[in-house]
Amino acid sequence: LQRLGFKREATPFGRDETPRKEQFTLISNAMSCSACGADFQCINDQRPGYLPPDKYATQVKLSKIEDLQNLQEKAESQEWSPEDEIEYLIQTSGEDGNQEDMDMAEIDIESVASEMDIDLAEVASKKVICKRCHGLQNFGKVEQSLRPGWTEEPTLSQEKFRELLRPIRDKPAVIIALVDLFDFSGSVLPELDAIAGDNPVILAANKADLLPSEMGQARVENWVRRELQYLGIQSIANVGGAVRLVSCKTGFGIPGMLSKARRLAEDMDCDMYIVGAANAGKSTLINNILSKKEETYQKRGKVRAGNANKIKGAVTTSPLPGTTLKFIKIDLGEGKMLYDTPGLLVNGTLTQLLTPEELKMVVPKKKVEPITFRVASGKCVLVGGLAKIEVVGDSKPFLFTFFCANDIKLHPTDSTRADDYIAKHIGTLITPPLEPGPERLEQLGEFESHVVEIEGAGWKEAAADISLCGLGWVAVTGAGTAQVKITVPRGIGVSVRPPLMPYDIWEVAAKYTGGRAVRKSSKTKTGKRRKGVGRR
Repeated sequence: LQRLGFKREATPFGRDETPRKEQFTLISNAMSCSACGADFQCINDQRPGYLPPDKYATQVKLSKIEDLQNLQEKAESQEWSPEDEIEYLIQTSGEDGNQEDMDMAEIDIESVASEMDIDLAEVASKKVICKRCHGLQNFGKVEQSLRPGWTEEPTLSQEKFRELLRPIRDKPAVIIALVDLFDFSGSVLPELDAIAGDNPVILAANKADLLPSEMGQARVENWVRRELQYLGIQSIANVGGAVRLVSCKTGFGIPGMLSKARRLAEDMDCDMYIVGAANAGKSTLINNILSKKEETYQKRGKVRAGNANKIKGAVTTSPLPGTTLKFIKIDLGEGKMLYDTPGLLVNGTLTQLLTPEELKMVVPKKKVEPITFRVASGKCVLVGGLAKIEVVGDSKPFLFTFFCANDIKLHPTDSTRADDYIAKHIGTLITPPLEPGPERLEQLGEFESHVVEIEGAGWKEAAADISLCGLGWVAVTGAGTAQVKITVPRGIGVSVRPPLMPYDIWEVAAKYTGGRAVRKSSKTKTGKRRKGVGRR
């Protein structure tokens, strides 16, 4: 009908303006984990998809019941085929093999379940997930052997994930590419063009809600397009491509982004795929879409023992990269499907080196409070124990504004005393890494330094951003030329880019006065004076 020019009716309910809430459904089967996509198994608890033998046996029985239900639906829709008949004979152990007497519509599924000692009502009220997802959802931890990038398990390898994504380019599809605004260079997939092919790409820039409120959306979208062009990503220019600012946590921007994706999918008669780097927020986005209730995230309150399970999403989310292991299918209705895909690890990202507890500190969860330091030659600022920003040579003092998670401890000091201070206070006053600090610092490996030269644009405008993959960025403001030395663990990406917030530094940042960070005094909507931010 679409090919003949028919279009969907714009107002199917006439003048009835009562909003119809869309019902999206997570599609799963009894033999796979609905939270990560892994196939269930009961042999090795150090591999994905593990279930205890008794639970696995129950899932095998449920799988047989599912097969009978599917065959019954086909028989009722008169789509019965010879292959379905053979499958029926196998499921019923060859009983009543005469097709003339066979009536799938009369099969009593509840009786079959009762013979298998399965209570369908009880099973339907429970969600069965694998051991790995149980640990991530309830404790935020996973064994090293089950963490992508930390294990040699073939099913968790990056090549396996790339094999899953490779066929997408060969068929019509709408690609939703998710990136993290606070780790832009570390979350843009270098292979995005190869994955998308000629398909339209909607780039969803996540964590827009954590940016200072003074930022304009149009300016951020234009900045994102410039950075994509600099990184050589061309698929955003495909027909139908777009940039959207979203928040997977609060739901900001998601309805509009999803509406555009659905319109493209209807025009192309295809499905949608969410792709992105590991830990970009794809599973959180899926949970938001499944809930379709923005207020659920805005008014969820604190997590306590009594309501922890109540607010848990259908798909496993975690600060750890690489939570989703296979495609997770979402039925959007009207024949359209949305697929969550495994995240790929981007080389040079610091988050791959951190423990779950350290990741909780590094990944921003609240609105970021930028803080500005005046750094002269011979001085430096420690970004926890993970990075050091230092001014060297004959450079004049410059202002360095740090945009990173509020839990990261920032400490200004003399360059000559920095190493001794780190050795003495790492894991306590200097975090992350956490205790045992010296051991964790050694595990991060050898550090390397990069020296960059930045030409100042004056005191009213930031000249450049120094991007630290996995940590955030530092805006540099001043006059003259500054030689900046950046020290990070070997292999971690460092780059200099045009500033995301060139004109807002004086308004949004707090200043470090030696004791605590203090924001420029101003009045709130109620007329009260604002106090300094909480960083120390």
